[in-house]
Amino acid sequence: MKTKIYLAGGFKGGWHDEVISKLGNDFIYFNPQKHDLNDVEKYTSWDLYHVEKCDILLGYMSKDNPSGYGLALEIGYAKAMNKLIILVDERSNNDNVFKRYFSICQESSNVSLETLDEAIHYIKSFII
Repeated sequence: MKTKIYLAGGFKGGWHDEVISKLGNDFIYFNPQKHDLNDVEKYTSWDLYHVEKCDILLGYMSKDNPSGYGLALEIGYAKAMNKLIILVDERSNNDNVFKRYFSICQESSNVSLETLDEAIHYIKSFII
């Protein structure tokens, strides 16, 4: 059975497609960018359902993400579900105030990396 990855993070920048393109068909992806839901109750339920179903949560905090609140929720929920959490945090290196508050997400993650390419390389080690 293929490993299931939940793609957690902002919707801008095309990073979801980059991850899927570079990792290929060896994984199943839960991509909230594609659910096309606008109602907060519905998309939150969709997101948390798929966090429960994933094996790996790949969290991406881009340097341009204005908040990270949704990502923080997904990381916390994944932690409670004992999921493997791989976090890429580009923003903390450039914003010390943000880093202070986002450090709880880093501490909750199993692996914290600085670039998306590092995360993709690491995830490839899970191909069976």
